[in-house]
Amino acid sequence: MHGRQAVRTVDTDMPTSVSVSRGFLDVRTRGTGFVDITRSVRNWLKEIGACEGVVTLFVRHTSASLTVQENADPDVQADLLDSLRKLAPENDFYRHTIEGPDDMPAHIKSMLTQVSLSVPVTERALVLGTWQALYLIEHRSRPHDRTISLMFIGLHG
Repeated sequence: MHGRQAVRTVDTDMPTSVSVSRGFLDVRTRGTGFVDITRSVRNWLKEIGACEGVVTLFVRHTSASLTVQENADPDVQADLLDSLRKLAPENDFYRHTIEGPDDMPAHIKSMLTQVSLSVPVTERALVLGTWQALYLIEHRSRPHDRTISLMFIGLHG
């Protein structure tokens, strides 16, 4: 056995009626890079009265993605962007070129990362690690308006 593992159960005195809230987060990007959306998601959860459950996020685009990533050192984001550029470089041979040289690489980067996230919500808070934040990753070089679909499933109050 490698390492030690333990599962803890936390009992709550919360009501057991589950409901769903839906919303949208509109984000204007500045071009290629990470946009921290954590505060906006937290504000939405507070606005709807989310207590216990899960929030799902889905970016409705094929050239942007979502991630949970470190929020302390900006070099992490720079290194991640450099790595994605190496995996899907611009000016490589692509058949799909009608939307510009950054479009097909953006589709590849989106495919390699994630377009949806699920994050637990406990005691009215996102369950994120100390150095974690929620990010929209813009893979296109120009600014874009992006829409993220939000859904909270759980206890409200």
